[in-house]
Amino acid sequence: MQLLSGLLLLSSICASGVNSVSHVPALLWSTESSALGTAPTVNAGHITSSHEFYQLLKQEDRKVNLFVLFLQDTLSIDDFTYYSTVYGNENPLNNVQDILESSPSSLILPSVEMKTINNLPSYLKQQGDWNIVNSDIFNVSSLEVDNHKPNLILIRLQSIPRSDKNSAAMVFAENDKHIGRITQELKNRGFHFTAIYTGKKPSKVVKSFDMVYKNGRELLATDTAMASTPLNVTNASDVTCILIYAQKFLLTANKTKPFDLTNATFELFSVNTSLSECSDTNTTLSLVYSFPGNPVSSIEVRLYMTNMFYAGSARNWFKLESVMIIPNQDMFRNATFRTTYASTPAEYSYHCQQIGTSSSYGETLVPTNDEAKSWDIDIFEFQIQGFNIMNNRFSYASDCTSFFTPAIWMGLVSCVILLWILSYGIFMIMQLTTNDKFDDPKSQPLSVPQGE
Repeated sequence: MQLLSGLLLLSSICASGVNSVSHVPALLWSTESSALGTAPTVNAGHITSSHEFYQLLKQEDRKVNLFVLFLQDTLSIDDFTYYSTVYGNENPLNNVQDILESSPSSLILPSVEMKTINNLPSYLKQQGDWNIVNSDIFNVSSLEVDNHKPNLILIRLQSIPRSDKNSAAMVFAENDKHIGRITQELKNRGFHFTAIYTGKKPSKVVKSFDMVYKNGRELLATDTAMASTPLNVTNASDVTCILIYAQKFLLTANKTKPFDLTNATFELFSVNTSLSECSDTNTTLSLVYSFPGNPVSSIEVRLYMTNMFYAGSARNWFKLESVMIIPNQDMFRNATFRTTYASTPAEYSYHCQQIGTSSSYGETLVPTNDEAKSWDIDIFEFQIQGFNIMNNRFSYASDCTSFFTPAIWMGLVSCVILLWILSYGIFMIMQLTTNDKFDDPKSQPLSVPQGE
């Protein structure tokens, strides 16, 4: 409870004095009591700089030659206080709390510059002969650590679904269990290590005036379309022939079994792409994932693309023709989906904010066989290019949003109705007529003969 009170105090301090837009918290613990002796002083509103944070990682006169970085997609200091108390006795972060309290040395940094965390692997490589190990939460037992040089194990945790509090608490609990299990396993193997639990970006981002929602067809350059490195696939000549990127890549089997492929594809790059094929007219991207111990032990996702000449437009067009899911290498159980409008001029890449099996997405994947009806696909900020790749970079992207969005159609229909009402009113006014003769009070009054 002392740790929880400290977190609450630090949370209130940072909320009043620190703008959390570009800062993330970092929790550190070590098996050595002197490992965090050079920790920076945390005052009210203090932001730990890159220099201060990197000073903690220096290896002078220490037994520690292993650092473990538990990296989550989003994290804020408020998460530790809110999710530790809102659910009463069910504390989703009890392992992290127990580890911090029982470790020989621990440290809580409520605000660390976000770029410090994101640049940590590249910084360590520049400082010396560091062994950088990318791992996941499933196969940490098979880690191979080099005892002759410092090591950094980068473990990417599950993403937190911020749209639902209960789901977020469940994922926090899962991540907390993984942190506890991995920490205990490293201790059992006799390692002296320092662990860091932090996030890539804060969970609460305040929008500035230049962050405007964009909805419409536009050309997107690589640096504005993504913040991470896309997955590239090379041909036999070691030349990049396919580029693909997504912020989120999810498959769901039978509405209940989700497979989050984001980290394996775009963070760890552990996906197997050896079955991919490239040519000038037909390209197939094969993504093979392994899930040991699951009923679905492997999943292959194939994306078929074509580059064809169309006489009507007198140019070549690149099109994502279909998507196929092959579970457990069983081709007879493949689930195939056809695309609707996923095409662009051959010189461009293709981009869509949302692509999947939902009819509300910008690009809908339509099932073409019975097996496909039991799968759901959800891909966010999707960009792909299978032809004409230059300098290992995406070409400008043609967006999937049509020229006539629902809002534009609604505005056009409303304008037509109003114009019709206005035209009808003008027409009725033009049809008004006046009498040929009027009564003149100075002359003989008009008399209208009455027939008997």
